[in-house]
Amino acid sequence: MTPYPTERIALFIDGANLYSAARSLNADLDFSKLLEMYRANGGLVRAYYYTAVIEGEEFSPIKPLVDWLDYNGFTVVTKPVKRFTDAQGHARTKGNMDIEIAVDMLELAPHVDHMVLFSGDGDFRRLVQAVQANGVRVTVVSTLKTQPPQIADELRRQADAFVELQDLLPEIGRPKAS
Repeated sequence: MTPYPTERIALFIDGANLYSAARSLNADLDFSKLLEMYRANGGLVRAYYYTAVIEGEEFSPIKPLVDWLDYNGFTVVTKPVKRFTDAQGHARTKGNMDIEIAVDMLELAPHVDHMVLFSGDGDFRRLVQAVQANGVRVTVVSTLKTQPPQIADELRRQADAFVELQDLLPEIGRPKAS
């Protein structure tokens, strides 16, 4: 679903989910091209990028991306990864950003016409429904082209439009780093 030129648009990027989808398509994304694509198609109000970060590490692979996004037009929302031990005694990490995405989408809903959610997480189905009840159109970007698909069927059905990430790669992809 193409945005209208007068639409106020907001992007919500579930960083871990989008990274997983792009990796499964063997692709790297160019976030400057992504911003330009949406700026060219309408009034981009805000572009959010959500990711959990590991605190206290000398170098985190996500840090350069987070810094670049922060300096180049994205509102970056982070929170520390939680470390815990599961019932089997294995060390695990958790960095779910669903609540942060939900709160921001609901708060911004009265101020935009169209939201684009970069995630395939089925947990967002009810959120999309609530945003739509405020008169906001919602497009979901993820992929069906992987095994298993990265997009939950219930989220795809709830959205006003579904955009296949692979179809966007000619516009927002970049050559895969070796």
